[in-house]
Amino acid sequence: MKYAVFLLTLVLLGCGGGGGSSNAPTGGSSVGLVAKKIGSVPGPGACGVSNAYSVTEVSGVRLTQAATLNRHTAERLNGWIASRAKPIVGNKGGGLVAIQVAAHYACRTRNNQRGAKLSEHGKGNAIDISAFILADGTRMTVLNDWRGRNGRTMRRLHASACGPFGTVLGPDADRFHQDHFHFDTADYGGGTFCR
Repeated sequence: MKYAVFLLTLVLLGCGGGGGSSNAPTGGSSVGLVAKKIGSVPGPGACGVSNAYSVTEVSGVRLTQAATLNRHTAERLNGWIASRAKPIVGNKGGGLVAIQVAAHYACRTRNNQRGAKLSEHGKGNAIDISAFILADGTRMTVLNDWRGRNGRTMRRLHASACGPFGTVLGPDADRFHQDHFHFDTADYGGGTFCR
């Protein structure tokens, strides 16, 4: 397994992607990222991902479903899990072993609302996380734990994503984010939008 991760790291660091920008790593990491390069994912209109990966594990933490993300977003997620999420969870329940993926690449508008702008999900820039799963089987869900017994941990996880990601949304953002965190790597030039 270590050999496979090391080999993947070399592949990720060495590739420039096909057709389009290379999404060079910035503030992320490839170490511990388990993903298969998909290449170009065409989509209708402005949707699509030019440097896509199918991500199954980040820093030793399994994703409950493979997430299609661009390289830059995959590396940001990997780096955030390693440097922030895992230390915040610590040894609670034996430590963080998986994240419940609620959404990843999908060609749709923001919050699936008619007439809204294209979602960052439609560019491979976003992932939605609905739960953090611990080694003992405990599921800390955004829906139940944001205002529940693990609220402090959930709020720390949310706040720690502000900076590594361009947009961070949770239950305090709006009615659309009551049951998940939305993280994306959009860069609007004004710093992180965190709510």
